[in-house]
Amino acid sequence: MFRTTLGQKLLGLSFIGLLACILVYGWLSIGFGRAGPSTVDTVIIIPKGASVQKAAKILATAKVIGKAERFVLQAKLFGSKQSVMAGEYAIPRGASASNVLALLQSGSVLLHKFLVSEGMSALQVYERLLAESLLTGHVDVPAEGSLLPETYTFERDEARGDIVKRMQTSMRTTLDKLWSKRAPNLPLKSPEEAVILASIVEKETAQKSELKEVAGVYINRLNRGMKLQADPTVIYTVTKGKPLGRRILRSELNAVNDYNTYAMTGLPKGPITNPGAAALKAVLAPNHTNNLYFVADGKGGSAFSTTLQQHEAHVANWRHVHDGK
Repeated sequence: MFRTTLGQKLLGLSFIGLLACILVYGWLSIGFGRAGPSTVDTVIIIPKGASVQKAAKILATAKVIGKAERFVLQAKLFGSKQSVMAGEYAIPRGASASNVLALLQSGSVLLHKFLVSEGMSALQVYERLLAESLLTGHVDVPAEGSLLPETYTFERDEARGDIVKRMQTSMRTTLDKLWSKRAPNLPLKSPEEAVILASIVEKETAQKSELKEVAGVYINRLNRGMKLQADPTVIYTVTKGKPLGRRILRSELNAVNDYNTYAMTGLPKGPITNPGAAALKAVLAPNHTNNLYFVADGKGGSAFSTTLQQHEAHVANWRHVHDGK
């Protein structure tokens, strides 16, 4: 009788213990998938080598999760065995512990944007790289014309040199593709010469619709052995790609150097900026045009001419508009 009663008590206690475990397990399971306590999107940083315990403390401090200890237990019971990965993460408000853990284990870190606009010089890109505090490491001024303008993404603490390499790879890939499809009989001997001409075209007009026509004008001038007479090449020797902020001086137009296309025939020594894909395409597939001249029309575009007489009339009109006379 005594043994039966004790056995029943032990069985009862075991059942209660089992039931409690089931209830706790269920509570933890439900809580793991329930919306978290954060009421705003939160950015957190998980350092290299951080354990789940370390990550849990960071998350709890940021109020992304509740108790750190509970998160660690939930991770052991319901999460995968994969380690959390270092990096910067954007945690959406109300994210469950389950979603947070999955995000940290996926390595889907927060990506930042670095914009290189068409017509930015190598010096301007270099200065922007140095000013980006989320990047690290030393980098030299890249070669002019070696960077393809577009928006690049990067992780916090990524090396500046790695961003430059991606820009240069993009330029090489794009240039090789466009060069292979270039129009026949162009006065361009190499992809490098295409970049030089495209850099001039890029600086001559802000209108995408005019790129092919401007390119056609310069192709015509090259074919006829005429001087390109491109103002941006004169400005480049003075500012290295930055805005001049004033009119070009007569002494600058007369200066003899490797870039001044008023004092030389043919292409300058090298690019004067980083041309975009549209400008590269324009010089490799330009408009077939009879125009030999163009000047700003005072309305944001350009006025094109086939003769010097027409061009001089357009120049006079531009001066009238520009000077307000």
